[in-house]
Amino acid sequence: MITGIVNAYLEATIRVCISGPGGQHPDLEAVVDTGFTGSLTLPPTLIAGLGLAWRSRGSAILGNGNVDYFDIHTATLTWDGATRNILVEAADTDPLVGMGLLAGHDLRIQAVVGGKVTIEALP
Repeated sequence: MITGIVNAYLEATIRVCISGPGGQHPDLEAVVDTGFTGSLTLPPTLIAGLGLAWRSRGSAILGNGNVDYFDIHTATLTWDGATRNILVEAADTDPLVGMGLLAGHDLRIQAVVGGKVTIEALP
């Protein structure tokens, strides 16, 4: 089970441990974003610091209708006690956890400041 908290902006947040050839970031706070279909976004500076390998370029249509282009990298993530190889999208924003990681899990959010965020694997 993965747990987190709802922050002062009413964002559901969790802590994740991500690593690459350049090191590990064991306590990274990420916002849960159910509108994001990928696995994880990270700022380019953090991607560079972790030495994540470049994989390809991608594009997405943003909520405002604009098309955004970004680099995609590979990383290792500890998720619910298991190590997973994932794709990470570079984005100049707070780290986001998307539906690619939440697939096969039950997400519960107490939508109040300080509320609990719980992510459990489905049977």
